[in-house]
Amino acid sequence: MNDLFARHRAVSPDWLTLYYDRPLEITHGEGRHVWDADGKRYLDFFGGILTTMTAHALPEVTKAISEQAGRILHSSTLYLNRPLVDLAERVATLSGIPDARVFFTTSGTEANDTALLLATTYRGSNQILAMRNSYHGRSFSTVSVTGNRGWSPTSLSPLQTLYVHGGVRTRGPYAELTDAEFIAACVRDLEDLLGHTRRPAALIAEPIQGVGGFTSPPDGLYAAFREVLDRHGILWISDEVQTGWGRTGDHFWGWQAHARNGPPDILTFAKGIGNGMSVGGVVARSEVMNCLDANSISTFGGSPVTMAAGLANLTYLLDHDLQGNARRVGGLLVERLRALAARVPSVHEVRGRGLMIGIELVEPGTDRAAPEAAAAVLEAAREGGLLIGKGGGHSTSVLRIAPPLSLSVAEAEEGASILGEALRAAG
Repeated sequence: MNDLFARHRAVSPDWLTLYYDRPLEITHGEGRHVWDADGKRYLDFFGGILTTMTAHALPEVTKAISEQAGRILHSSTLYLNRPLVDLAERVATLSGIPDARVFFTTSGTEANDTALLLATTYRGSNQILAMRNSYHGRSFSTVSVTGNRGWSPTSLSPLQTLYVHGGVRTRGPYAELTDAEFIAACVRDLEDLLGHTRRPAALIAEPIQGVGGFTSPPDGLYAAFREVLDRHGILWISDEVQTGWGRTGDHFWGWQAHARNGPPDILTFAKGIGNGMSVGGVVARSEVMNCLDANSISTFGGSPVTMAAGLANLTYLLDHDLQGNARRVGGLLVERLRALAARVPSVHEVRGRGLMIGIELVEPGTDRAAPEAAAAVLEAAREGGLLIGKGGGHSTSVLRIAPPLSLSVAEAEEGASILGEALRAAG
């Protein structure tokens, strides 16, 4: 392992992050578990950053990949592709967007990049509204609409980005307000911002901010924003890279918690749909998707193998009601974690929806972020046989929990117990 780490450091950028003081090599997985190179088994509560959506080595998905690979691996979007059309039809219907068109990419970054291209072209504006504390990818354009300093390495940008308040309920100037007052204050902030600028092309927003620490506004905020956006002719892009496919339990898409005014104009997705394969995409109503007046293709987006995997994975998810499982098991897990955290002074909040749960750590007796404590819990959980993630807007002081949606009650209890011990050990 030390040799592999040394080789990694010799050929990889310094900014390429690895978890743990002793970095982990994962060699194989099954169900909700993975194994490292030393043969140790871990309960996986992070799923490769919310990507292993159903299960590791899911037979239905591995079979679909193998069978398609035996026929043809690649053809590009220059040719008809039956698995692509099959999956696009299902995604278009599930999106809720009328007369929807679907474009597949290889990642969430590329999906959001495409959404920004569509919105700015359709509205003829390079101004974008984005949420503070947000994260939308690592390309030049998506970094420029990311409102999280820890993930924005440059101030240079092809876009003029204006940041709106509301993505974080429990911090900031409106934290002490009621939910209704919070929404009203954020709407006034948006209205005031729009009074000082030219017409932006779109608002891009994560219904629940992933990298930002699984923070979210009260239900209905984006519906209230939508009324303002519609009056000003501004599109709404819902970044569902982490919230899509039923992970929140209550809804299939995150935008549905804000659904008073119907679906977004543009929806982006990735991560879970491929269950580990490189699949992302954009859904938009036809007039928006068709606004480009130049040639555009994707060499690898929508490849036959990734589409076959995505279709098999989506079918399994729907046939086994994994959204319902996320709601039931996720609800139990949140309550179990809140009970455990009540006895740990450094826990500021346990929040989340379905199987998308964050535990924010602070210095006891204050609201100051405690990234060192979060790092210590991450290490202690690993020693106990549990893999989790971390994130957060002010610093990486939020533990991120997002297991495969097939998580059982027994596995939820096991993971909560390990995490409880790790939290107590770290103080």
